Amino acid sequence: MGSVFSYLLTHSNLGTSSSTEPSLGDLPEGCVASILVHLGPQEICRLALLNRAFRGASSADFVWESKLPSNYDSVIERLFDEFPSNFSKKDIYARLSRPNSFDGGTKKVWLDKSTGRVCLSISSKGLAITGIDDRRYWNHIPTEESRFCTVAYLQQIWWFEVDGEVEFPFPAGSL
Repeated sequence: MGSVFSYLLTHSNLGTSSSTEPSLGDLPEGCVASILVHLGPQEICRLALLNRAFRGASSADFVWESKLPSNYDSVIERLFDEFPSNFSKKDIYARLSRPNSFDGGTKKVWLDKSTGRVCLSISSKGLAITGIDDRRYWNHIPTEESRFCTVAYLQQIWWFEVDGEVEFPFPAGSL
């Protein structure tokens, strides 16, 4: 059965594309990149698998720069001591999409892959919590379910106060 199918493909126009029939691979990368700017990061990555033109267009810096926060350079300065200057915008987006620790590992920040918004998570050690070091009231439980590998468990207390400050270069209008 397979040999019959391959015979039909080689002796008919089904298996070969005529040079007069355009295909998606014939689109210029610039045109494809102009379309990809309007899509989300996940769709861009899926379309990069389509063909060579889409793969090349999906690596264009202006496509990924549109997905980065407007102040991504100050975010990079805050998170990393040394960041390679030769990274493409796609590489920068990929690096910022993973949780990145700062302030001694008490805070993590990342870009949400579907919205592109900056997300921040603060551990209990990154906050000033009344009596947090008093073993009569609080336990620090190690767990792999937490981003910070431990959680603060309150056993009993009549009142407590949580205080903290975050100094981080969030994009304008994002709070």
